[in-house]
Amino acid sequence: MANDEITTESGIILDRRQLILGASAIGLSATLGAMPAMAADTKPKKGGTLRMGMEGGSPSDSLDPRTYADSIPITMSLMLWNNLVEVADNGDAVGELFENWEVKPGAAEWTFNIRKGITFTSGKTLDADDVIYSLNLHRGETKSPAKSLLADITEIKKLSATQVGITMSKGNVDLPFNLSDYHIIVVPNGYTDFSKPDGTGAFTLDEFQPGVRATFKRKPGNYWKPNRGNFDRVELRYIGDAAARTQALVTGQVDVINRVDPKTAGLLAKNKALRVSRTPGMGNRFCFVSQTDKDPFTNRDLVQALKHGIDRKKIVDNVYSGYASIGNDNCVGPKQKFYNPKQAMNSYDPDKAKFFFKKAGYSGSIELQVSEGAFSGATDAGQIFQESLSKAGINLDLKRVSGDGYWDNVWLKVPFCAVYWGNRPTIDNQLTSIFYGGKTNPWNDSHFENADFTKALEAARVELDPKKRQELYSHCQDLVSQNSGMINYAVQDYLDACTTKLQGLTVSGRYDLGDDRIPEKGWFA
Repeated sequence: MANDEITTESGIILDRRQLILGASAIGLSATLGAMPAMAADTKPKKGGTLRMGMEGGSPSDSLDPRTYADSIPITMSLMLWNNLVEVADNGDAVGELFENWEVKPGAAEWTFNIRKGITFTSGKTLDADDVIYSLNLHRGETKSPAKSLLADITEIKKLSATQVGITMSKGNVDLPFNLSDYHIIVVPNGYTDFSKPDGTGAFTLDEFQPGVRATFKRKPGNYWKPNRGNFDRVELRYIGDAAARTQALVTGQVDVINRVDPKTAGLLAKNKALRVSRTPGMGNRFCFVSQTDKDPFTNRDLVQALKHGIDRKKIVDNVYSGYASIGNDNCVGPKQKFYNPKQAMNSYDPDKAKFFFKKAGYSGSIELQVSEGAFSGATDAGQIFQESLSKAGINLDLKRVSGDGYWDNVWLKVPFCAVYWGNRPTIDNQLTSIFYGGKTNPWNDSHFENADFTKALEAARVELDPKKRQELYSHCQDLVSQNSGMINYAVQDYLDACTTKLQGLTVSGRYDLGDDRIPEKGWFA
């Protein structure tokens, strides 16, 4: 089938342009850009069913927060539960179930105040025991990805029913941001059955078919957050194919989609019945990651050959139609605070790739496993990588694997594969989640360990001078990009789209669909 044709569920072939513009006559005045601000007097309204079509999940999805790896389980979780801290659209850490906090000099001793009068679905009132239990789910013997973010906490102490104290072995001025991590939801003390959610969120679970769909109902009464939790129902459909998601939105089957295909984003924005939201340089980090403690990637020269053998610009231009920035192998985006604009870039250089490959003394092909189940465009990016490496005399064996169970069966299991990392609210959170802690960090997928990096990162956490902090984080970025097995070839722009009747889809500095909170934040005009 030609790239400009789409087959509908009924078998009818539509021209891509006709499909995106819609079945009825639609004007062409819209432009692609950030979601326009709402009028100051716009007041959220209750009612209606929000229908979502999303990429970012699999049949192995679970509601256990220690397993979340993509946007769909995160979105479901934030309908049912709350975090301790929320990251506002402007990037600030604001209280969610934690109302506010205080910290002593050195940023190692913290006091957090819990909101009063918040209840779980079961009717239990939120208290300090619930908070402590929920935090401890991600400490000690656990495979939770949030473990590395809480690794420096030595004690969590109940000060009263509505107050907890946290003591750290090393200070970190960004601790509230770490506590905003999407894995750290708050559940009742002793709670273990995540198939029967008991949360403080705006909704209750109606039905959940992993890999297929999930439905939710608004709780009776007023949600504890003013002007949020407005929809009567939310229906979430797994739609992994970008063309199918677009079709579902244009034909009115869903109200909002994430991860708009960059190749059709400009055309989609011309549909007057729809809105496209773009967040430049803050989206997913698309990568190919090698485990540097497994052959042949233990050979540093071989890894350097791969870093210089990928044509990043060609991928950005052809796979993402320019709706991305070129990455530099440390997963730090150009819009993040403390990004290093002066860092040495691992740019495409076939001669340099050939030099390092010869120096490595390696012969034979290199296997890279890719799947559209990892992220849309992974296969096309892999093909360009294969072509660009061939110009350096390097043979890349591109193995396409099933998207079903990709995150359980491929990622973290095979030595070289496709992966994406979402944007974190701070550079410390970004680097800590992916590269800090060595083998104690279950999501350190390149198996990166570097004592100089650890020392600089820990020093930056307690440094209050912005200039010195910039120097330390810049050094961390250089160390990762030159020494890890990560090839972060692009930093995506977030591209979401929705019907114009949907309000509240704000541009977030962290994740897609309003920080995966559109079911809680949105309403219909």
